Amino acid sequence: MQIAGQHALVTGGGSGLGEAVARALAAAGARVSVLDVNAAGAQRVAADMGGFAATADIADTASLTAALDAAEAAHGPARIVMNIAGIGTAKRVIGRDGEPAPLEDFERVIRINLIGTYNVIRLTAARIAKLEPLQDGERGVMLMTASVAAFDGQVGQEAYSASKGGITAMTLPLARDLAQHGIRVMTVAPGLFSTPLMKSLPQDIQDALGASIPFPKRLGHPEEFAALATHIVSNVHLNGETIRLDGAVRLAPR
Repeated sequence: MQIAGQHALVTGGGSGLGEAVARALAAAGARVSVLDVNAAGAQRVAADMGGFAATADIADTASLTAALDAAEAAHGPARIVMNIAGIGTAKRVIGRDGEPAPLEDFERVIRINLIGTYNVIRLTAARIAKLEPLQDGERGVMLMTASVAAFDGQVGQEAYSASKGGITAMTLPLARDLAQHGIRVMTVAPGLFSTPLMKSLPQDIQDALGASIPFPKRLGHPEEFAALATHIVSNVHLNGETIRLDGAVRLAPR
């Protein structure tokens, strides 16, 4: 799909990887709607590139539907959907006090990362399926964001790994399900990237994490994630697959 002239939705577009994707799509000529639970972040990014901002909790259908309606009113129907929103936490099954981890913590990560991603897919796919097909019969393209933790999660990452593993497992069946409508579905599993969360760590820890990557021996740049995301949009034969973007890193147990 040609990016120029299309309306692109980016969840989690108010910071980090989502912000980089939103900016890359805008630079390629897309009309971009930035959806984020952080209203200030969404507005900042959208204002910088002449896009549209909407506050949305991807796991809440009413909130998400209202944001999608507002984005469509501003930019017309969207054919590009970038699911970047998510949270990352770590908690051991048995705490230092010997007590089991709160079930609510596990449920929250699954609700936002996995159920929220599916919620975006189902609501936007129904809209895209009603649009006229483009070249090759394509109507739309969707990107989901997993993590290398889906494959080699670390100690305490049970909830996070389960949520990202679920996204990876959904990729092929979603692509098969939506193929009849001309909608492609792809997933990117990033490794260690220089995001605001990563930058909050002490510099020596950031350096050590970067050095653990076989090559290049540094943290990934959000722009590298965005470059892959935009290529997926433009390469129609990419469908139903998860791509690791990680410099060949394999996470150690801890």
